[in-house]
Order: sequence, then structure tokens, then C-alpha cells
Amino acid sequence: MVSTLCEKQILIDILVRLPAKSLVRFLCTCKSWSDLIGSPSFVSTHLYRNVTKHAHVYLLCLHHPDFERLVNPDDPYVKKEFQWSLFSSETFEECYKLSHPLGNTEYYGIYGSSNGLVCISDEILNFDSPIHIWNPSVRKFRALPMSTNINIKFGSVALQFGFHPRVNDYKIVRMLRTNKDALAVEVYSLRTNSWKMIEAIPPWLKCTWQNHKGTFFNGVAYHIIQKGPIFSIMSFDSGSEEFEEFIAPDAISSSWELCIDVYKEQICLLLDYYPCEEEGMDKIDLWVLHEKRWKQLCAFVYPSDCYYCTNGISIDNKLVILRIDGDRGIADLHLCDYESKEVLETGIKLAIMKYGEIEFLYSISYIESLVLL
Repeated sequence: MVSTLCEKQILIDILVRLPAKSLVRFLCTCKSWSDLIGSPSFVSTHLYRNVTKHAHVYLLCLHHPDFERLVNPDDPYVKKEFQWSLFSSETFEECYKLSHPLGNTEYYGIYGSSNGLVCISDEILNFDSPIHIWNPSVRKFRALPMSTNINIKFGSVALQFGFHPRVNDYKIVRMLRTNKDALAVEVYSLRTNSWKMIEAIPPWLKCTWQNHKGTFFNGVAYHIIQKGPIFSIMSFDSGSEEFEEFIAPDAISSSWELCIDVYKEQICLLLDYYPCEEEGMDKIDLWVLHEKRWKQLCAFVYPSDCYYCTNGISIDNKLVILRIDGDRGIADLHLCDYESKEVLETGIKLAIMKYGEIEFLYSISYIESLVLL
């Protein structure tokens, strides 16, 4: 009996190190392996190892599959194709091409990544846009039900998706606004597969609300909001359903090149394309939210000879900086160590997706898992 238990533990120790794609193939090996790999305990163990050791980590990027063809992106006869792919976070080589789980949607947007799951919907969100939670590693997805709470059309929609560790559930926070500034907030629970309308919205959130950018961390959705000339950060705990407001630093007077993300387990604000005292240089200012107060860190300085923009922070706390080539509709992705100032050119060329004057660039950290298996 002891020998059997030891053999099983050795097998688990081996299998838990493998990528999800291999484990899915092993489901057909025999019933005992299928039961083991599909068990909640193994799924949790595999995910925990990947998260703590940063194993099987990728960059999930929107790019041109053949950017060399984009000699003249304004030529109507050159089709601007877009492709979602997983790139190795170590070698930056393209590992997997992804397609919409339904197979009939050419373009789509990703609105959060957590524990191997991604939230996908239309590139331009509407109140009735279909939403899916998808695990591309195991090719499983959940189509979300339509909300029955919404009975009017909303002109502006924002989505945030992630895992709430305290309630052990995956959540989507959806904020909707009409042209007359009426605001609604809904929360979706993967466990119950249902939407809930949040009734108690604080008065400070209702006035002249404009949505900019957001992120999701430890079950809390964070949004940059603007009320007249004032910028602040709204937080909404998807478990306790409580709102909180944090006034942005005085130096922030515009949403232009302003980004919110997570740096070393703290919410941070990145203000890019900022004038620098050094000639020929620009800088990125960074603030972290520590004990409900903003703490400014040293600026990240870089040459101003090209147009750069900040796209966020990677899972290993590297600044994701893009070198924009607007004529070709691409952006070179660089990873920058904030403390050592070391800059790494990945060779990944993101696609610039345009809708009128709006531009979208996507690069998201992704960790493999067996969740939804």
C-alpha cells in the first residue's frame, strides 16, 4: 500500500511539471491517468506550481502573422490580418496560434487573463456583446448567459476579469454608461454562472463619469476615472461588492499615455511620454498604491529619438514598452527591468488595431493551467 502511494506521488511529481498540451494528450492514455489529471487536486497543484515558479508562462499578443507584407498599410489591396498567439516568455518565439473558440470570429478582444483563463468579447464592446471565458491550453470555454438586468442601451462598456482568492471564484465586473451618464455595474460569477446587478453605487461614481483604463487584482477591479479635471482610481471588490476611491497624484492631469497595472503586488500608475530634464530623453513616472496612499518611485528614463509608449507590466514585473512604427502599423515589444534599467528587445511585433482615432495594442501575460478541464 505504501509502495503504491509512493508510486502515485512520484507520478504526480512528474506530470505536474508538464505543459497543459501534453497533459491533455495523456487523458487518453488510461482511465487512471485521466482520473488523476482531471481531478480538482491535480488541477490545483499544477496551477500552483506554474504560478509560484513562473513555469509555462507566455506573452499573449495580437500581431501580424506576416508583417513583412505591410509595405504600404494604407494600400486598400493589402489586407491587414491580425493573429492572437502565445510567445515564450524566455525565448520570445511564437509557440501557439490561437483562434476564437467558436471558430467563426476573426477579430476579438481580450479583457483579462487569470490562471490560464482569458475573458474574450468583441473588439468594440456593446451592452449585448457576447462574452466567453476561455482556456486556450485545454480548448475549453464557457459562454456567458446574457444579462437579464439590462433593459436600456448603453453607449460605453468596460470589462474586467480575474480570480478572487477569498471567495475562490472567477469574476467579471462590467461597467456600463449611457450618453446621459447613467451608470450600471454588474458582476458575473463563474461558480453560479449568473450576473448580479449592483444596486448601491456611491454618488461620487455617478457624476460625469468617464471610463479610461482598468486592471483586476486579487478580486478587485480598478478603473481610472475622470470627473471633470480630476483623475481618480475607483476600486470595486467583486466579493464584498464595496467601492472605494483613490484620488490620483497631482502630477496626473491627462489620460494621455496613462496606464494602470500591478507592480510587485501593488496597484501602480504609469505616466508615459513625460518631459525629462535630460536633453534627448523622455521618462516614465511610476506611483504605487501603498496603504491607500500613492508613493512615487524613481522615473524610468529612455531615449526620445523614437515614439515609445507603455503597455503595462509583465508577470515578472518588467515594464512592457512599445516602439511604435505607425507607418507600418506595428510596434516592437521591449521588456525593461525597472530597477536595473536593462532593456530587452523581444523581437515580437505587435499589431496596431485601429477604429477611427482609437488604437488598440495587446500584450498580456498568460500562465498555462487545466482550469475548466
